[in-house]
Parts: sequence; C-alpha cells; structure tokens
Amino acid sequence: MASFDKKSLVSKLDAVNEYERQPVPQDKLKGWKSFIGTYAGEHTAGTEFVLGPLFVAHGVAAADLLWGLLIGNLLAVLSWAYLTAKISVRKRVTLYYQLEKIGGKNFALGYNLVNAGLFCFLAGSMIAVSATAIGIPFDLTMPTLNDIYPNSMGWVITVLVVGTITTLVAMFGFDQVARFANLAAPWMIMIFIAAAVAVLPELGVKSFSDFWPVAENTIWKGVPLEGQSKFTFWHVTFFAWFCNMAMHIGMADMSLLRYAKKWQYGFASSAGMILGHYIAWVASGILYALFLQKTANSTEFAPGPVAYNAAGIAGALCVIIAGWTTANPTLYRAGLAIQAINSNWKTWRVTFVVGLVTTIAAMFPALVMKLLEFVALYGLILMPAGAVIFADVYLLPRLGLQEEYAERAGIHFNTAAAGTWILTLLICLWLNLSFGIEIFFVGLPGWFIAVVLYVILSKLIQKRPGIA
Repeated sequence: MASFDKKSLVSKLDAVNEYERQPVPQDKLKGWKSFIGTYAGEHTAGTEFVLGPLFVAHGVAAADLLWGLLIGNLLAVLSWAYLTAKISVRKRVTLYYQLEKIGGKNFALGYNLVNAGLFCFLAGSMIAVSATAIGIPFDLTMPTLNDIYPNSMGWVITVLVVGTITTLVAMFGFDQVARFANLAAPWMIMIFIAAAVAVLPELGVKSFSDFWPVAENTIWKGVPLEGQSKFTFWHVTFFAWFCNMAMHIGMADMSLLRYAKKWQYGFASSAGMILGHYIAWVASGILYALFLQKTANSTEFAPGPVAYNAAGIAGALCVIIAGWTTANPTLYRAGLAIQAINSNWKTWRVTFVVGLVTTIAAMFPALVMKLLEFVALYGLILMPAGAVIFADVYLLPRLGLQEEYAERAGIHFNTAAAGTWILTLLICLWLNLSFGIEIFFVGLPGWFIAVVLYVILSKLIQKRPGIA
C-alpha cells in the first residue's frame, strides 16, 4: 500500500489557484452545468430540512405557503441574474477584491471579518444538521428547540467528524465544490420527493383529491405551535426572496459567478430555488407534520430522525449529504473572505482554519434552532455592500463620479462605503425598533437607502477640494 505523501498533498493544495486578486482568465470559465449543479446542490440542502418544518411551526396556511414561495423564489432568481451575474461577468473578481477596490483595504478588512464570521455560523448550522443523521445509529441524544449548548460528548465528536470532512472538500477549491454538488444534487431531490410522497397516506392522503384538504387541515394548518409567532403570505414571500440576500443582492455570489461564461448563467439559480426552496421546503414540511403527529408535538427538532422515520437509511443519508452541499460552498466563501485580508495566505490553509472555527460553532444547537432569524439577520448585515457595488458600477460613472475610488485615489479607507454600511444598518434597526417592521421586511427598503446613501456620500467626498 502506498504511504501517505504529505508533501504531495500540500503541493496539490498549493497548486489550487482561485484567482483571488485577478480576473478569472477566459480558459478557466465554466459552462452552465457547473452552476446548475452548484445551485441545485447548495439549495437542495441541509437548510431545507430546517426551514420547511419551521414554516409549519410558525403556522403558515397552505395557500400562503405555495403562492409565497412561488413569488419569492422568482424574485430571488431575477436578483441573481440581473444584479449579481451581470456584475460578476463584467468584473470577474471576487466580492472581496471588488470591495477592496471600492472601499480600501481597511474597509475590506472589517467587512471580510464580519462576512467570514457569518458564513462560518451558517456552515456550522449545516454541519449540525448532518450530525443529527450520523448520530442515529449511535442512539445519540438529539437537540431540542430549546437547546443552546452541546448536550453530550457524543454530539461533540459527531460534529467534529462531519466538520472535518466538509472542510477537506472546501479546501480543494471551486472545482471540487462544484463536482461534489453535481454528484449529490440529483439524488437528494429524489429522496426529498420520494419521502414526502411515501408518508402522505399516513397523513390521510389516499388519492390526489385528498391532498388539498389534508394540506389545509393537517400539514399547513395556519395555526402556529405554542411559543412560535404567526407567519403570513408576506413572511413567506420576503423570506424566500431574502433568505439568500447576502448571496444575490449582497453580491457574495460574485465569487462563484465570476467563473460564468455568460451573465445569463445567473438564471441557473432557479435550479436551487425550484428544487430546494420550493419542492424541498414543501416536502420537508410534510415530513415534519407527520413527525409532529406521531410525537404529539414533540419539541425535539432534529432533521436526521425526521427524514429517517420517513425514508429510512436513504433519508438519513440525504440529510448528511444535504448538510455538506450547503456547508462546502459556504466554507469556500468564508475562506476567500479571510484570504482577501492577506494575499500571501494560501486559500486552502485559510479554509482549514475557517473550517475549524465553523466546526466548533456547529457544536452549539442554537444555530439550527434559530436558523430563520439568523438567516434573515446575516443577509441584512451584508446587504449594504451589495448596494455599494451596484451603485459604484452603474450609477457613479453616469453621475461623473469615479468608480473603484479607493484604488484610483490610493486610499485605504473610503468613508463613503463605510458610512453607507453603518448608516444603513442603523436606519434598518430604527425601522425595526420604532415602527415594528420585522427583520424579514427591512431588507428591501434598506437596499434602496444604501444606494442613495452611497451616491450622496461619494459625491460629497469626491468633490471635496484637493481630491481628484
């Protein structure tokens, strides 16, 4: 048996070039299949085993869910294509390098640290989701809706194993992330659909005509579980649109779509929205409704056992791999964010450290239990950066102002970019506290506020005497 060649492995990792500080060359651009697989894999994933059931827990009515998901996901696809993808193929650099050109190194440092931290927590929640399935044969005590801290040493060890595997895949760069997603996505969606269809008879669906009455009266009853707030059509619509706000409106997927041959490949996001954020959310909601029926509304909230009870070993495996297909690209993005701080750091080494932090975070079940709120919050925090990029690319040149001002002016901190980020978040907080606008809804006005603020602040700064 050949011995493990550590130097060979390090050499292979060092050879991975993700073009962190230069445009992606033409011969490295990817076809549409890479993006179909990546989006389908990432968004038919671990989060779907959490978010679908949470809609049931929050008492969404059946019609509100189906129509809200349709409209919200359509808006998300349009955001990916017409905002993120167009700018991505125009610039062909990572979000982090683009922000450095606009806001300066010091601004990018602050943003990258916040961004990487949030992505670590998101990836951590997906590692925890996979761990709930791996722990089934070991009779692992599963977390409940009220758990915050690790509840056993078995849980810690299981999370450590899952986190290690996830980190190793992400360390090999975009090619391996895309290849993993392409292999996993078709199988996962089949399990989602098959499991949901298989349990419908247990919920009372004996024929096609039975589905809608059961959907309204048994699955999505319109009545929240005890202790949960009530969600409406608008909650579903805006959550479906903005749950990935950081990726499209926030421009994080510049790091992926910079590899696209054409901006139209941004429509590949529809694979994730249709399969994952529509079909998979509906399917996992069905599975959770049966789980609640069988357990008399148990507070245990573990996607692994829910899927295992419905589809056996295949369901548990689906949860494991689904967690990986979200955690892998999320860790990849987090690694790029940290690497952008110092171009001399190898991306794979940074991703290893990020993976370690993420794995530790995953040991805390609260990441999963509060996923709705966390997803909305992290998107809102990162949203102003996307508005800054949009305004910098499309509006500033038309107004006679310089785009990528920090690079052109040779400064390390663009007050216009930093001021926009901080003021936007303060205004959104004010809207939430003073007018009771929920976090799910403040992102839309927040984006327009950020665009206006950046234009105004850029005009004030760039027109000051002595500044070209």
